[in-house]
Amino acid sequence: MPKTDDLVIEKKKTTSKKLKPPSKFKVVVCNDNVTTVDFVVHMLMTVFNHSLEQAIQITQAVHENGSGIAGIYPHEIAEQKVYEGVELARTNKFPLVLKLTEA
Repeated sequence: MPKTDDLVIEKKKTTSKKLKPPSKFKVVVCNDNVTTVDFVVHMLMTVFNHSLEQAIQITQAVHENGSGIAGIYPHEIAEQKVYEGVELARTNKFPLVLKLTEA
């Protein structure tokens, strides 16, 4: 039987890893010559939950600058928003393009 003097107890070092927030991604709406302004406004309100005023401002930016930011989200949510927006556009026979870029 070992003596208690021979017993060595080591204390484990605990490392505290700080979790960083997930990376954010921009959902970008690209301009085209086919998709109507009314549809883009509708899509921004339906998929991205923008108010009418916000949707009109973003649509105007898309028209004037060639693209506009529909929203900034964590990756999985941004992917889902792109999918929903494109699916809605295709259902309505529009070639609207939505892109994902790192914020």
